[in-house]
Amino acid sequence: MKGGRPDDGIAGGQPSGLPVPAPDVRDRRKAGSLGGRSEMSGFLSLAGHFWSSLERRGDRPALWTRRDGPWVTRTWLDIAADVERLAQALRSLGVEPGDRVVQIAENRYEWVITDLALLTIGAIHVPVHSTLSGEQMAYQIEHCGARCILISTDELAGKVESSVPAAMNDIPWIAYEATRARIAGRAPFDWDDLLRDAPRVAIARHEARPSDVATILYTSGTTGEPKGVMLTQENLVSNVLGVLEVMPQSPDDMRLGFLPLSHIYARTCDLYTWLVAGTVFAMAESRFTFERDAAETRPTMLNAVPYYYDRLMRDAIESSSADGPASVLGRLGGRVRAFCGGGAALPEHVFDFFASQGTPVLMGYGLTESSPVISVSSPDHYRRGAAGRVLPGIEVRATDEGELITRGPHVMAGYYRDDESTRRAIVDGWLRTGDLGRVDDDGFVWITGRKKELIVTLAGKNVAPVLLESLLTEDPLIHQAMIVGDGRKYLAALIVADQDRLAEHLAAAGLEPSHDAERSVLGERIAARLARLGAHEQVRRFTIVETPFSIEAGELTPKLSLRRDSIVDRYADRIERLYSEEPP
Repeated sequence: MKGGRPDDGIAGGQPSGLPVPAPDVRDRRKAGSLGGRSEMSGFLSLAGHFWSSLERRGDRPALWTRRDGPWVTRTWLDIAADVERLAQALRSLGVEPGDRVVQIAENRYEWVITDLALLTIGAIHVPVHSTLSGEQMAYQIEHCGARCILISTDELAGKVESSVPAAMNDIPWIAYEATRARIAGRAPFDWDDLLRDAPRVAIARHEARPSDVATILYTSGTTGEPKGVMLTQENLVSNVLGVLEVMPQSPDDMRLGFLPLSHIYARTCDLYTWLVAGTVFAMAESRFTFERDAAETRPTMLNAVPYYYDRLMRDAIESSSADGPASVLGRLGGRVRAFCGGGAALPEHVFDFFASQGTPVLMGYGLTESSPVISVSSPDHYRRGAAGRVLPGIEVRATDEGELITRGPHVMAGYYRDDESTRRAIVDGWLRTGDLGRVDDDGFVWITGRKKELIVTLAGKNVAPVLLESLLTEDPLIHQAMIVGDGRKYLAALIVADQDRLAEHLAAAGLEPSHDAERSVLGERIAARLARLGAHEQVRRFTIVETPFSIEAGELTPKLSLRRDSIVDRYADRIERLYSEEPP
């Protein structure tokens, strides 16, 4: 392990030519076999791929990280040593194959070690988004039946401390950093102490089967109730190998990751492609520093959601000179050969900007339930507005109603402890995506709309508007509410106030009735109603609609559900004004 510049791990510090697939990639995708495989199935698990990369790369640089200081590089051997120590420590705490282990952490070195250690001993990794509220975290801990918890910071531990019931005091937990928090009255084990005291002997590695669940990820349902998506070893391995077949990667490629690893997009397309391909992976210090970190690490591969490509475009334009916009490629170290995107639709003007610079954003499509990649673009195969071509080894088609469905080894095992939702989502082996679209004759996927009531923000965050609207309309001053934000940077709302009650409230508070007074009161009520939700579920702006939504105006169904498209059309100008400038 050493500090320095990431160029140390790149051959000559220069970009490699477009690599050809490793000789075994297609064979591994079709047969799922290599050294280190399970004897029962001939299947090479994720952990098997890690140990295989270790054998091939050993003392070569593997992972770059930084936290409030210079870059630190670790070799595959460095990582393996820490993985084995943590695996031993988890075993000593009673963690067995199949146990669910919760991790609440931002991207950091310990995140990677935790994931690899859990894969090594056959436990099920349940990463919880660090941006959630304490109540949301506690729900996932309790619902999955966690056997152990790992938490990074004192702040996150404090969130959990105030929400986990005292009855859960039999769950050991590990703190990456010093904390005074007590979860269900229990003090944490210290990360450094555990690794220092772990036995220095090789651990017996669990031989995973293709059907073994590797991870459970909670994702928003259309009603807001999170569902635990169970992804198996086969789901994840097949998805990674399919991506690598379309987008070959050389061991000398440098990948920069800044998307949260608790989301499956970064997990599969950053962490696990690194693990299987044996490339070099640099973890940005945070999403706020990724441009600085890219300039220093000079990556050749980058995954991002449309929000960040929009931001890169704006930064380049703002720093333009008389010669034209600044080169995005130059700002990011000058070596990126593939800008890859997913998680939400890419605005066409953003695509055009990157394409004009000779570096088109290569979009893909998928969802948590599909591990996540369904389709992906490559430097040789991409189209403006398309979401990539169907990944090798899987099937995609549109139903008579226009909904995209998919079948193959990437489809989840189901929702944890929710057979009914699983039966609705997977019919005769076909996963219903909830998205409307088509597949053209060349295999490109085109998304035309969304069947399910779910908002996907520009940052790729899934939000269930029905839940937020239900919470808002529980307030006696709010008669109706509709959340907007699909493809936008943040959520906004159309609010229909109960005018009589609002007037009474203003009078009781000694306030003169005015538009400003109404906005102030409603703004406070909106914030209070949504306070227990995550940061991405907060309404940043709202407008007061004077006329209630009605069946007669075509804004409500006979069941009084919102006709969202009709309301958006009617109030299009007002909605645009909600996004005309950054929120306060």
